[in-house]
Amino acid sequence: MESVKTPRKSRLARTFAKVLHVRAVTGVLSPDDGIQKRKSHEKTKNSTKFCSLDDEDEDFLDRAVKEAFMAKLFASVSAVKAGYAQLQFAQSPYDPDGIQSADQIVVSELKNLSELKQSYLKKKLDEASPGAALLLAEIQEQKSLLKTYEITGKNLDSELKLKDSEITFLKEKLADTNSDNKLLEKRLNSSGQLSIPENAKLSGLRPSHFIAYFRQAIKTVRSFVQLLISEMESADWDLDAAAGSIEPGISFWQPNHICFAFESFVCRQMFDGFNHPNFSNRTESLPEGDKRRRLFFDRFTELKSVRPVEYLAWKPKSTFAAFCRNKYLRLIHPKMEASLFGNLDQRNLVSSGELPETPFFLAFMEMAKCIWLLQCLALSFDPEVSIFQASKGNRFSEVYMESLSDEAFFSSLESEPRVAFTVVPGFRIGRTVIQCQVYLC
Repeated sequence: MESVKTPRKSRLARTFAKVLHVRAVTGVLSPDDGIQKRKSHEKTKNSTKFCSLDDEDEDFLDRAVKEAFMAKLFASVSAVKAGYAQLQFAQSPYDPDGIQSADQIVVSELKNLSELKQSYLKKKLDEASPGAALLLAEIQEQKSLLKTYEITGKNLDSELKLKDSEITFLKEKLADTNSDNKLLEKRLNSSGQLSIPENAKLSGLRPSHFIAYFRQAIKTVRSFVQLLISEMESADWDLDAAAGSIEPGISFWQPNHICFAFESFVCRQMFDGFNHPNFSNRTESLPEGDKRRRLFFDRFTELKSVRPVEYLAWKPKSTFAAFCRNKYLRLIHPKMEASLFGNLDQRNLVSSGELPETPFFLAFMEMAKCIWLLQCLALSFDPEVSIFQASKGNRFSEVYMESLSDEAFFSSLESEPRVAFTVVPGFRIGRTVIQCQVYLC
């Protein structure tokens, strides 16, 4: 059986009760129609003006006087705090009238505190009506607290407006920065920085060209991963469990870091075989030296300005078509495709050599094209570009690695952060190193 709890009295209600009790002790009843009546002695025939107080009533009256004094003290302190809060609020923006008014309140209450101190030291706490004094002090204290809360609310409103203006300014600055970056990228592309001269010796090929196409490839990987995660969410997948199956035993620093696990999975599948021509270790009759470099460079220039769907329609049995087919069938498991789309139509079309015209497959094709171009460009270098990645448990190296989880550097000052898994592989171009992107634990 549940117990019934009676509501607690408020502070002001308790004060009223004390006042009524003090009036009863001192011989004064509550006002009735604006007229106060004195008590009469009911047991004796002798009529007296005041009833005598026994020892218990005297002790209670003494406590009432002390409570009234303490109430005055707290009321005065609250008034000082309210005046000081008003003084601070009037300083920004500068309000001379408000500052003067607040200063007068503070000075007045400090004088009142000094008087209370002197009366306490001289033990002059006598109060004609301690009940009324207690009630008045409580009311004054509540008013001061209310004033302090109002000023605090105004301060918070001002800070909120300031933060809103800062956010608006930062958004505008971010938009301007993004616009400038797009303009710089456009100028960079049009200035010939990414153009590769087509001469017999490929003398114009530089590491900066590979780095530019590598960044573009990673952009397409992340776009595809975002689309894949969106499809998983639509199919009610448990993303945490899916990320845990890819990278078991990893505690991510932030919830949104699970995307790095999916990105790692896609990169592992798509870049697998990068060091082998056509992503295959099967023996193939290929020329050597400059002719070999020219072959892959011609493949690069042939595909870079063509949409992958158009290229596959033009050359359905090319090495690029085989690469796309093999990577899709390996990357998207049949159970995954059935769960995401409810059927295996895309897989069946890819297996038969046809091209599904779905947003998901088109996003995959853009990613596959960029990675294929990146390998063609890598095989056009002399010496050829090599790929590498960091193993789990390796110490972090600023030369070969870029961290995607800086929280690991601040988690423990006693131990060095270790590699949990590689998200994006790194590359070596002669003496140039493109760092692999790793997640640290």
